[in-house]
Amino acid sequence: MLKAFKYRMYPNREQQDIFNKYFGAVRFVYNWGLEQKIQVYKETGKSISRFTLNNELINLKKENNWLKDIYSQTLQGAILNLENAFTKFFKEKNKFPKFKSKKNRVQSFSIPQHYKVDFDNNKVRLPKIGWIKTKLKRKFEGKLKTATVSMTNTGKYYISILIDNDKNLPIKSKFNKNSTIGLDMGLNFFLIDSNGNKIDNPRILKKQLKRLKRENRKLSRKKKGSNNRNKQKLKIALIHEKIHDIREDFQHKLSYQIVCENQAIAIEKLNIKGMIKNKYLAQSISDVG
Repeated sequence: MLKAFKYRMYPNREQQDIFNKYFGAVRFVYNWGLEQKIQVYKETGKSISRFTLNNELINLKKENNWLKDIYSQTLQGAILNLENAFTKFFKEKNKFPKFKSKKNRVQSFSIPQHYKVDFDNNKVRLPKIGWIKTKLKRKFEGKLKTATVSMTNTGKYYISILIDNDKNLPIKSKFNKNSTIGLDMGLNFFLIDSNGNKIDNPRILKKQLKRLKRENRKLSRKKKGSNNRNKQKLKIALIHEKIHDIREDFQHKLSYQIVCENQAIAIEKLNIKGMIKNKYLAQSISDVG
């Protein structure tokens, strides 16, 4: 069974510079691969495969020497992510893959193997980067799979480690009317279950909205390109991050409780994208999360 564990990382200045180089390299290779796919399809009407792009990476490295400092499997991981984006586009009819930008909320790169985790010293060793201080709060046992390093727009670094613990998936339990619960999502209440229990909507965004508007007004008065404007952007990003963290914590605790107490859950399917087009309810619907 596959399980993922996420930890906060604390790289030093030198390691942060290396991370930024990796983020840039992955973004560069992803955009290059997307451009190649678009160009080849226009010229031949056929799609270029992931394996062909991986072979072309050798020539790309010769043209861009700085890519040689990046772990090769990380660059191949960018091509794999591009391939997955196209697969999702064709299967689920999602939006066509877009070119990546520095302005994306989260920057990331993957390490598929050859990294080490030291729980005793709270460190993780990444190939070509070295040992990095990491807050390893939860221990795990199993075979290490892909690790993904990410950075939020507030400058915080995280690593997500996927492991295979060689355990089988739990056997599905039988359920009946007594062990089944129905959930109805709403705006006045976060949800109402079939037993009549009502969960209040925490309205996290509404509580921070006054502060958020005040900080946005301050941002509008800052000179574009100045350090003060960048500092103000960071303040606003931290407020959004706080809203996201509180909302996620609330939802995880509630969903964990519901799953533990019931064998089957019935929930209505809502068209959220369509609902938030209503300008009078969009903010309230988004605040429910």
